[in-house]
Amino acid sequence: MAKREKGGFWVGVAAAILYPLGGLLGGRKYLRADRVPREGSVLLVLNHISHLDPIYDAVFTHRNGRVPRFLAKHSLWNIPVAGTILRGAKQIPVYRGTSDAQQSLRAAHEALADGKLVVIYPEGTITKDPDSWPMNSRTGVARLALQHDGPVIPVARWGTVDIYDHYKKKFRPFPRKKVTYLVGEPVDLSAYRGREESLALLREVTDLLMTHVKDLLAEVRGQQAPDGFYGPRKA
Repeated sequence: MAKREKGGFWVGVAAAILYPLGGLLGGRKYLRADRVPREGSVLLVLNHISHLDPIYDAVFTHRNGRVPRFLAKHSLWNIPVAGTILRGAKQIPVYRGTSDAQQSLRAAHEALADGKLVVIYPEGTITKDPDSWPMNSRTGVARLALQHDGPVIPVARWGTVDIYDHYKKKFRPFPRKKVTYLVGEPVDLSAYRGREESLALLREVTDLLMTHVKDLLAEVRGQQAPDGFYGPRKA
């Protein structure tokens, strides 16, 4: 067990809830988790296949010694108890389609500048791909990745959609499933740093990062990944 970053009271409350909840719903298997740095600024880039993902991702990062800072939709902050825990654990609300939208990226930038680990789902929501491969992603991840020197690490997670599939409205906790993680090497972005920011550059970096995630997911699933990404969607 890695030495953990101190998270405070509310992180402890969240851990006390999420560890047994995730364990009840499914087992966990971590592959190459040693690639997650135990200190310093880190941006973890993950696929998003189920509403259960944050439960398992929070435990995954915490078990590897880090306190995750999630970018999550702001409406969750309005839920009694959950909102209190989210605020206390210093999670980052996302205000899409509003005048406050840029606050999310600013808060994520500040967390990275402060040496924290930030978890981002570039797709913005659970994938609509019928086979649960990554879909076209938003370019905010590229902005975060390019404006900080810390490692940007792709991670693929598979198994949560077998427990709860939102689009098919199926909740299947039994027989007990296994949720598997495969952590990739930090992505080399040196060829992109220092270049003038443009939509084309942000799209290229976003697709590069999600291609790494998709390739890891193909390895976990033991399947050939499709070309490109499910879409289209405006970035």
